[in-house]
Formats: sequence, C-alpha cells, structure tokens
Amino acid sequence: MLKIKIFSFLFLISLLINPLLAKEPSVLITEIVNEASIILSSSDPVESKIIKLNNIADTNVDIDGIGMYTLGNYRKILNEDQKIKYKKLFKSYFLKSFSSRLVDYSNPKISVISEKKLNDKYTIVNTLLEATSKNPEIEIDWRIYTKNPDRPLIRDLIVEGLSLARTQKEEFKSIIQNNDGDINYLFKSLEEFIIK
Repeated sequence: MLKIKIFSFLFLISLLINPLLAKEPSVLITEIVNEASIILSSSDPVESKIIKLNNIADTNVDIDGIGMYTLGNYRKILNEDQKIKYKKLFKSYFLKSFSSRLVDYSNPKISVISEKKLNDKYTIVNTLLEATSKNPEIEIDWRIYTKNPDRPLIRDLIVEGLSLARTQKEEFKSIIQNNDGDINYLFKSLEEFIIK
C-alpha cells in the first residue's frame, strides 16, 4: 500500500513538472502554427479570430524585446514615463499589425524544415509556407530567444531573407529622424495606426 502511495505521489509530481520542462523551438513553432491554423480555418467571426490570434502572440512573442530593439538607440533617451507609454503603444501596434496580416489567411499550411542553434540565446527554426493557387511558396525563419529554455519566445520573423524586426526598426528610425529626433512623432504615428 505504501508503494502505491509513493508511486501515485511521484506520478502526480511528474505531471506537474512536465509542463515546465524545456520546449524545443521547433516544437513551439509547430504548436503555434497548428493552433493558428485551427483558428483561421474556423467559422468564427473575424473579431473572435483576432482575439485568439492576439492571445497566441501575447503568450509566445517577446513583444517588449522586439519593441526595444525596433526603437534602436532612441531607447536610451526615453525617460521612465516615455518607456511605459512606448511599451504600451508598441504592444497594441504589434498585436493589431500581427492579427490584421494573418486574419486574411483561411488555412495556412506551414511545415517545419529544420532547426539551427546559433548560441545559448538564439535558435533559428526554418519553415515553409506552402504555395496556394494565389500565392507562391514562402520561406519563413523564426528567430527564437532561448535564454530561458523553459520559456522560449519568438524575437523575429525573417520572411524570404527579410527581417521584419529590422524593417520595423528602419521605419521607426525614419519617422523619428524626419521629425528632428522627436520621439513624440513616433508615438503619434503608432496611435494613429492603432485607432484606424
């Protein structure tokens, strides 16, 4: 009887620990892609799909990390209030941009091709978005931040060799430079996009 109790206890502990075990980056991407595909192919209203897609992004994407990267050197000049405002604006901007791009796909099929560990902090997962009658095959590399192996997070998408984070960084830099280095113009631009 004691053995059964000990076995049962160990079994329960293993069930509690298993979700905390490190997840391989390629498994993370496969799970995200499958979950997104189910949402996009459902008959749910667009608003419901957007909420569910945003939940996936909020859980699996390092939105703050991407936001600070896209701000470049300008992040060093922000005071605390501006930093809080920027993080809030960037998150809203990112989620709206993310979901509005995806919601038009009815059932994207993405296959994981390979995984390459760059170092202890980053792994690249290479995938292919299958061709359809309307669109060609697209190669997508996912840059996964793995400093905490128990919680890998997406830091960038590289579509056909073009980094979305780097493109965003150049766009933000251009907005600020074209307005005499005033960060408030970037805030205004983000606000306008969010309320559109």
